[in-house]
Amino acid sequence: MSVFSSAPLRSTLVTRLRAAGCVFAEDEARLLLATARTPAELAAMVERRISGLPLEHVLGWAEFCGLRVAVDPGVFVPRRRSEFLARQAGALARPGAVVLELCCGTGAAGAALAAAVGPVELHAADLDPAAVRCARRNVAAAGGRVYQGDLYQPLPAGLRGRVDVLIANAPYVPSGEVDLLPAEARLHEPLVALDGGADGVDIQRRVAAAAPAWLAPGGHLLIETSERQAPATVAAVAAGGLLPRVVECEELDATVVIGARAA
Repeated sequence: MSVFSSAPLRSTLVTRLRAAGCVFAEDEARLLLATARTPAELAAMVERRISGLPLEHVLGWAEFCGLRVAVDPGVFVPRRRSEFLARQAGALARPGAVVLELCCGTGAAGAALAAAVGPVELHAADLDPAAVRCARRNVAAAGGRVYQGDLYQPLPAGLRGRVDVLIANAPYVPSGEVDLLPAEARLHEPLVALDGGADGVDIQRRVAAAAPAWLAPGGHLLIETSERQAPATVAAVAAGGLLPRVVECEELDATVVIGARAA
């Protein structure tokens, strides 16, 4: 329980956060008060949040599929919509499955899948060294291994043809739209985790093209995308030789393309 329980303190904090443009000021105040251990730490956290730092970077964690996932400064913050990706992947996995998460960021999706399914052989990779360090902490409980490098390049050769579930939340913001993102993302998350190329599907195409070589017979590739980009993502998955289908969640505004390799 937080040591900060006075109603006036909470009210003051909500007022400051709201004035700084925090839409969910009440929720943010509750989380800040519950996380801070001393008045000095609370004051520092509030100043960082008011200056525009993402709440998850201030707290050092994000809730994802019921897990508390570590989020280090400068690392891509897992979005709530990506819980749909993790749950779709979990529905296709069985205990003992070989799971690979590309463009893993914090490793949230892989960690959530492992927590839901049970023991799996979990692998993850990301180009950003800060993300790799963060992901290693988050997948440690599942015995996961995280590699630094470009997509499949850093993976051990022994994974080829063995992956049952391949998760990819590759960046899918079109290059020309990155400047339209909220300042929290533009200023505090790595560009490599946001920019998906001219139409936002460049990285997805690379993931899909090489996926069949890494998937086991009957394995599945799952790519998060947007409703608008889903046709291009489907085309990329089909061009890679997988059978695509689209699943959507209206509540989370989430779209996932699933590609199946023939058994």
